[in-house]
Amino acid sequence: MANSMRRPIDSLFGRLALLVVAVLLLSHFAWYALMRLERTQLQTRYAVEEATFLVDAVRQHVAHTPDQPLPSRVKLVDPASPEVPPENADLPPPLERFIEDVRDRMPSGTQVRAGLPGHPPALWVRGTSDRSWIVVPVQPLRTPRSLDRTVLWLAIIFSFAVMAALFAAWALQQPLRSLAQAVTRFGRGLPVPPVPERGPRELRQLTHGFNQMVQEVARTENDRAVMLAGVAHDLKTPLARLRLRAEMMEEVKMRDGVVRDVDSMTHIVEQFLVFAHDGADRSEAVEVDAQCERVVRSYRAVNAGGPTVLTELHAGSAFLLPAATLDRVLSNLLDNAHAYGAPPVVVATARTSQGFTLSVSDNGSGIAAQDLINASRPFVRLDPARGGNGHSGLGLAIVERLVRRAGGEWEIGNHDGRGLRVLMSFPFESVPRVAAVSESVW
Repeated sequence: MANSMRRPIDSLFGRLALLVVAVLLLSHFAWYALMRLERTQLQTRYAVEEATFLVDAVRQHVAHTPDQPLPSRVKLVDPASPEVPPENADLPPPLERFIEDVRDRMPSGTQVRAGLPGHPPALWVRGTSDRSWIVVPVQPLRTPRSLDRTVLWLAIIFSFAVMAALFAAWALQQPLRSLAQAVTRFGRGLPVPPVPERGPRELRQLTHGFNQMVQEVARTENDRAVMLAGVAHDLKTPLARLRLRAEMMEEVKMRDGVVRDVDSMTHIVEQFLVFAHDGADRSEAVEVDAQCERVVRSYRAVNAGGPTVLTELHAGSAFLLPAATLDRVLSNLLDNAHAYGAPPVVVATARTSQGFTLSVSDNGSGIAAQDLINASRPFVRLDPARGGNGHSGLGLAIVERLVRRAGGEWEIGNHDGRGLRVLMSFPFESVPRVAAVSESVW
C-alpha cells in the first residue's frame, strides 16, 4: 500500500485520470487549432466578398449616377496618376492570397493591386471596361492573437470536462476498489461481507462470482471447523478420565509413560481447537516488546532444561498486537524451535520504514528448500519420525492464520545457513489504533 501511495499513477483511478486528461487536452487543442484556422479563412472570405461588393457598387454608381459624390475612402483615380501603386511584387503571403482570391472573383483581365504601405488599407481594381482605377477600403487582415477570450472559454470548458470525467472515472473504479479490499481481507482469512454488485455488467458478474465463492469457502470452512472442534471437544472428557486412571496406576514406569502419552494427546486436541477457532481476536492490545519479554521469561521458568532463549526487542512501545494472538504465536514458535531447532532461540522485534517486524529464529539445521512450501500446511509433518511428542503438524499453520488475521504477512526460511527463521511483518495501518492513543498520553 505504501508503494501505491508513492506511485498514484499505478492505481486504476490514476491511470484513468491520466488517460482522460490526455485525451481531453489533445481534443481541445485540436479543436482550438481548427477553430483558429477556420476563423482566419472566414475572415479572408468575408473581406473578399466585401471588396467585390464595393467594387460592383462603385461601377453601378458611376454608370447610373455619375454626378453624385462617392462615399468616403472610395475614389476613382486616373490611370496616368502617380498615385497608382506599382505592380505588386513582394507581398506578405496572406495579402498575396487575398489579392488572388479577389482577382478570381472579378471578370477575366481585371487588374487588382494593393495600396501602398503606410496608407489606410485599400484595394485598387481596374477592369477591361473601366476608365479609371476604382479604390475601395478593405478590412485589415490580422492574424488571430495567441491569447484571447477564446482561450479563456476553452480553459473553462476544459476544466469542467476534466472534473466531470474524473468523477466518472472515480465512480467506475469504486466497485473495483471495494472488490480489491474484499479480496485482500479474504486472502488474510478475515470475515468478508458481501460486496455490493454495482458498476458495468462484467464487473457485476465478477463481483457476483466472488460473493458466491466466499460463501462456498465460508460454508466449507465452517463445516470443517465444526467437525474438527466437535471431535476435539468430545475427546477432552475421555482423555481427562484416562489421565486420572493412569495416575492411579501403581507401576511408576508405566504410569509415567501413559501420563506422557495422554498429555501429548491433550496438546494435540488443544491445537485442533485453536486451529478450528475462526473468530476474530478481541483480546486487549499489548506492547509486543513487553509481552515478548514476559512470555520468554515464563518459558524459561517452565522449561528449565530447555534451549536458551534470547531477546532482541527494538520495535518500541508503538508496536501493539492482541494479547491472545501474540501469546499463541510465540508459544507455537517457541515449541517448534524447542522440538526441532537448536539453541540459542532468538525472539526479535524491529521497526522499519513500512511497519514492524517480529521474528523467531533458531540455530538448528533448518528445513530443506523443497520442504519450505509445505512447512505451514496443516496436518503436514516434514519428518514422519516426528509423529509423537504431541505434535499434530498444526503449529506453523496456526501461526500463519493468526498473523494474517492480525493484518500481517509472514515469511519462513533458513537464515544465514544457521537454522529456521519465521519473520512476521505488520504494516503501520494494521497495528491497533490504541498505539496512537498511548503515545499521546505518554
